[in-house]
Amino acid sequence: MMGRDAVGVDAAWLRDRTARAVISEALDRAAPHVGRSGLGIFVHLQPARALAAADRIDAALRGGASPGPLAGVPIAIKDNLAHAGEPLTACSRILDGYRAPETAPAVARLEAAGAVVIGRTNMDEFGMGSSTEHSARHPTRNPRDPTRAPGGSSGGSAAAVAAGIVPLALGSDTGGSVRQPAALCGVVGMRPTMGRVSRRGLVAFASSMDQIGPLARSAEGCARALRVMAGPDPGDLSCCTRPLDAPTVPAEVTLGVLPTDADPGVAAAVAAALEVLQAAGARLAPRDVPAAPRALAAYAVLSSAEASSNLARYDGRRFGAPLAGEDGAALRRLRTEGFGAEVQRRLLLGAWVSAEGHGDRLLERARQARSALTAQLEAALAGVHALVLPTSPTVAFTLGSRTDPAQMARADRLTVLASLAGLPALSLPCGVSGGLPVGLQLIGHRWGDAALLGLAARVAAALRPPVPS
Repeated sequence: MMGRDAVGVDAAWLRDRTARAVISEALDRAAPHVGRSGLGIFVHLQPARALAAADRIDAALRGGASPGPLAGVPIAIKDNLAHAGEPLTACSRILDGYRAPETAPAVARLEAAGAVVIGRTNMDEFGMGSSTEHSARHPTRNPRDPTRAPGGSSGGSAAAVAAGIVPLALGSDTGGSVRQPAALCGVVGMRPTMGRVSRRGLVAFASSMDQIGPLARSAEGCARALRVMAGPDPGDLSCCTRPLDAPTVPAEVTLGVLPTDADPGVAAAVAAALEVLQAAGARLAPRDVPAAPRALAAYAVLSSAEASSNLARYDGRRFGAPLAGEDGAALRRLRTEGFGAEVQRRLLLGAWVSAEGHGDRLLERARQARSALTAQLEAALAGVHALVLPTSPTVAFTLGSRTDPAQMARADRLTVLASLAGLPALSLPCGVSGGLPVGLQLIGHRWGDAALLGLAARVAAALRPPVPS
């Protein structure tokens, strides 16, 4: 029987169970957490569709056919990923009632491999936030401590895995929205190399940084999902044709340690983890990225500019509720009532930095900072297998405690580095501070996704306390 901390590699894990039984149990675990109930993880469940898919898997197994390497694995997907015929709202009022016309290739490939989508998870509206409190639906609570945020914007997906509801969930990572909630909830979350996974069917936020990524209880679970999702897509010209690299791990590992500012408890947990890795044979090499302090500001400028352009389509004609009138006032009403405060704030900033004059000069400076950061990160990776640093500068914070947008944005200051550079990165649990999970972030070489996951599995094994005899 499949444990909740792994993703099956073939149908053998079902043994004497049926896929219907496994999916029914997952739906039962999810049901108390829909809407404002329980932990507020899900915004929509799809039991009839999920059970029908499970029945097809059981029929295939009875007939001797192979239903795929992820046969019967229940999964959850973030509410900005298209699944044909299901609601697709990105947790925004402006998309109320909209249903996806097609399925995102990342989701379709998992389904073709036998995975079964049981529902859609809560998120910060359009992916803009770091706590899942900016959802137009309701907040999500952290399974480790329900008084605290799960992180964001993929907080619902991270919570679904941490709560043991599903072994695998999909999120999207723009500035850290898979890795940061993974760290705060104590699970593994990965952002693949930009272009490794098709972004078609993902509701756009900042197109030069948006990337779909898996969350699981282990690096091995993320690796199995990525092997299925990765690959070219003729419908997404930004998706690469380069094959996934071999998941090899060198006999001797060298890690580049980046200097970072983090809360004392987080810094202590990461330092202790690095000591364990060093004792296990890893070589630690100090690395520096001088442009890192400018990364958060560059991300804020660039992502807001791209969001302002991408969200212009929500005009009551192409997307969004129909306009109640044909004048400018009707459009202002639609967008004021349809978009939440955080989205409006970013759209206003994006419009300003994209305007001619002072704003566009700021945009150019942000582009220059991004180029410098990318070059410095790639230089820092020379001679090491990955860069290491905390994922989040803090542990999970109390719900409602971060009302200042600047304070909330600083939660992403350690994850935006890989986002701006388009490099693969992941977060895995490395300890606790005050009883709450701390995440260790690994940033890998461009296109070295499988190698990074293999390294993460080895790091996790070294950090795992021995089982008492």
